Amino acid sequence: MDKKRKVKLFIATSLDGYIATKDESLQWLEDIEGEGDNGYLRFYEEIDTVIMGNKTYQWLESQNVNEFPYKGKDCYVFSRKESGRNENVIFVNDDVKRFIQMLQKKEGRDIWIVGGGELLTSFIEQDLIDEYIITIAPIILGEGIPLFKECSSTINLSLIGTQKFNQFIELHYERTLTN
Repeated sequence: MDKKRKVKLFIATSLDGYIATKDESLQWLEDIEGEGDNGYLRFYEEIDTVIMGNKTYQWLESQNVNEFPYKGKDCYVFSRKESGRNENVIFVNDDVKRFIQMLQKKEGRDIWIVGGGELLTSFIEQDLIDEYIITIAPIILGEGIPLFKECSSTINLSLIGTQKFNQFIELHYERTLTN
């Protein structure tokens, strides 16, 4: 029997629930003492597919990195404006549920939803995320870009693990299936 590819959210947030400052800075994450890569490499080896929204992709492109950070992974960007592909990503304008079901039919490792807020909300609204791996940073930003936007869905989760990375704590939840 084939193992279903899981959709996972792996993300860091401030104690008050922000993933970036208002000006989209993540410097606060770099300023906090973690432990190694805070579990990133272990997680990264479990996935072979990356999904993000166009705003997240545009932010990533603006960071002037030498090499695309998800090279070697299938990377999809949900966009209403862009189409086609480039050397790093394939642009998608499809229903998220239909798209995920199509990906899950293919053989492979798990699927990482990187962000952003609108796309994440769509995934939550349609109950498409199997595991939530959220690393809490010991900082209160007061304002910024929220991890979760307001939505009309309630998702029940079960805690399956925690891990401490010096000043960070990782909370690992799985979706509780209801009948």
